[in-house]
Amino acid sequence: MQRTVLLLLTLTRLALAAPPDAASPIMLAGPWVPADTHQIDFAHLPQVASEHAVIHDVRAADGVNQHNYLTHFEGKFWAMWSDGPGVEDRVGQRVKYATSADGLTWSESQYLTPIPPHSGPDSPLYNTRTDQGMRWISRGFWQRDGELLALASLDEAAGFFGPNLELHAFRWKADRWEDAGVISDNAINNFPPLKLRTGDWMMSRRPFDYKKTGVQFLVGGTRALDDWQSFPVLGTASELSAEEPDWWILPDQTLCAVFRDNRRSGFLYRAFSTDDGRSWSPPVKTNFPDATSKISGLRLNDGRYVLVSNPNPKKRDPLTLSVSDDGVHFTKMLYLVGGRHIDYPHVIEHEGALFIAFAGGKRTVEILKVKLDAVDATAMPTQP
Repeated sequence: MQRTVLLLLTLTRLALAAPPDAASPIMLAGPWVPADTHQIDFAHLPQVASEHAVIHDVRAADGVNQHNYLTHFEGKFWAMWSDGPGVEDRVGQRVKYATSADGLTWSESQYLTPIPPHSGPDSPLYNTRTDQGMRWISRGFWQRDGELLALASLDEAAGFFGPNLELHAFRWKADRWEDAGVISDNAINNFPPLKLRTGDWMMSRRPFDYKKTGVQFLVGGTRALDDWQSFPVLGTASELSAEEPDWWILPDQTLCAVFRDNRRSGFLYRAFSTDDGRSWSPPVKTNFPDATSKISGLRLNDGRYVLVSNPNPKKRDPLTLSVSDDGVHFTKMLYLVGGRHIDYPHVIEHEGALFIAFAGGKRTVEILKVKLDAVDATAMPTQP
């Protein structure tokens, strides 16, 4: 009898540890989900209560604010974003930052990066798209060994991306940012590194020619800031046109990565890794709708997962919050904010609430505070 019980327990553990079906397209599930998820009435999803604030606004200056990131460090919130002239990612763009005690009232913004080489406001190349000028792009905060690092890419401003693409780190030192140097040549990440069970860090990588070569993942960052190995996700330039990946760790330590598809299929793609990012299953088109926009996912302290995205395939409106118990199937999709162009979210959790930074029309950096109690209290319909 005891042997039978032990066998059953062992089989149960093995079943729980088994990786998800990598070929399954089901990512959005529930009695409220129609067979064609593009038919969801996105404007009338259940709305979760939130508090709202504007961190920075360049509408009057006809500038751009984009690529928003958040963190909480040494008792306060930090936000960073790309800030430039005219249109996103032109010559002369820099990275700014601001801080807040409560996540809703923010300091005046300051520059985090220097003027890109030979590309300041006094340059004739300023506010143009040319490979003769340079730009910085905000890439997120990385808390490593008790230090706060800010990541930013530097490249030529003609297209996406220039052949001299570099990923830099800046280190916070008491009252200023110090240049910590290049941490990876020919790389732009999408979100800052997360730590794996091995102790290594991992972040996504797009080389300058990623549209031909595909998306990769960088693993390392422990022995030195610039110590990384790069591993490709095969199929990300053939099965889809992969863009701006995000990823999280499932309960059994399987890694789940999701990709925006620039071929405009209108759905997210997904791949899995069971060897800590060294190899990946072929990307599969899921049933999770997408506006061809950036997404931001997070595993909560209670073990659940959230995903902030623009699911309406027709436009980047609204911004929604989806919730999953297992990180594979999302069963709740809640309306956050809409009625206008909204994109590029980043979500963090702090003291029972989600803080979600996003861009409004690529002109404002804004933030929502959403209490998890409010998320739990907002129910989905019982049918499509």
